[in-house]
Amino acid sequence: MFGSRFFFALKALRERLWVRPLTYVLMAVGLIFLAQAADRLAIPMPLPDISAETIEKLLTVISASMLGVATFAVASMVSAYAAAGRSATPRAFSLVVADQVSQTALSSFVGAFIYSIVGIVAIRVGLYETAGRFSIFITTLGIFSWVVLTFVRWVDNIARLGRLGNTIEKVEAATRAAFRPWTGESALGGVAVREMSESGMPVCPATFGYIQHIDTDGLQSWAEEQEVALDLRSVPGAFVSPARALLTIDWQGAPRELEDAQRACLVRAFVIGSKRTFDEDPRFGLIVLSEIGSRALSPATNDPGTAIEIINKLTHILLDRDSAAKRDGANPPRCSRIRVPALSPDDLLEDAFAAIEKDGVNSVELGIRLQKSYSLLARAQDCGMRKAAKRRSGLALERAEHALTFPDDLDRVRRAARDGAGSLVDGKSADAED
Repeated sequence: MFGSRFFFALKALRERLWVRPLTYVLMAVGLIFLAQAADRLAIPMPLPDISAETIEKLLTVISASMLGVATFAVASMVSAYAAAGRSATPRAFSLVVADQVSQTALSSFVGAFIYSIVGIVAIRVGLYETAGRFSIFITTLGIFSWVVLTFVRWVDNIARLGRLGNTIEKVEAATRAAFRPWTGESALGGVAVREMSESGMPVCPATFGYIQHIDTDGLQSWAEEQEVALDLRSVPGAFVSPARALLTIDWQGAPRELEDAQRACLVRAFVIGSKRTFDEDPRFGLIVLSEIGSRALSPATNDPGTAIEIINKLTHILLDRDSAAKRDGANPPRCSRIRVPALSPDDLLEDAFAAIEKDGVNSVELGIRLQKSYSLLARAQDCGMRKAAKRRSGLALERAEHALTFPDDLDRVRRAARDGAGSLVDGKSADAED
């Protein structure tokens, strides 16, 4: 029933570091035995008779070099992972580990090593005849060329992997992808609502953890069968427990008794894990970017330029999300019986900017950049985003007035807030402007 759980688990499995190397190893072994099939084919033309010694020497060169290259690749990747955790935030580790170029490179090196070892054994036991030896010779040349090209591409990538800029780009891309199911009037495929009804029969999990994925299509099918509506009370990123409802059932008529099998079926639509993931949880992406900006402002790092870059990226993400909501607003949700709480603009701005506001309160440059960002967000299409931006502008200005002691610095922040129509300028609330 809940098919998207399988695809979510498959995606998570593909991000594990051992899965792709294992796949390449199986492919390598398969190529060795597939070459034997050439001996059974009726080939109309004579093939070059490649000696077993020639092929064995070529395979020996590959096996001797690939083991060292694979070891070097693992050491370089581990160093890059450690650098990402130190320079950015440990929460970005999963994105760095899932780097496709590095996984492909490591898998190619390991696969080529296993291919050469199994190929040497097959050659020595006389597994091939003339056609088989020619086939394994061509395959070996192809693998050698692939490995060389992969190594050149990987060297360029490993020089950037784990660097702060590269990690920021990965987190930004993951955050943008997580926002896609939350555009327009749709949220995770369901109907986005600002205020949820307090009624309904609650369905709670039996375990603790963070929601990582919700199969709304499966819930829609169940709701259609039962002719009910479902209100999601917890969305991806929420920490749930047996005391917190995952959803409530609106029977749309006389309430009925929920069977244990039905309750278990509904709970299985929710993937609950020990940590938050970037998939379908855009607030987590905003938090991770904010953490990177806050770490850049620490006395040990003292890098306000990175914090300003993070503010710019956060602003860009939120404005693009606002534009996408306007563009996709006419698209009807595919799960009409599932009601999902819409993302709160106040929560989004809190996740994105609150920590940077607090940690960078003594920086006049950061204060001005924040006011300019709030000015842009205060011109968003979403009325809720405009009001939230004006409130945060007022809070940032209040922080600056308490922290900045040099009058000229404070005047610069005030001018930036005034130019951006900040929410608390001259004691007047900007919410009245709406």
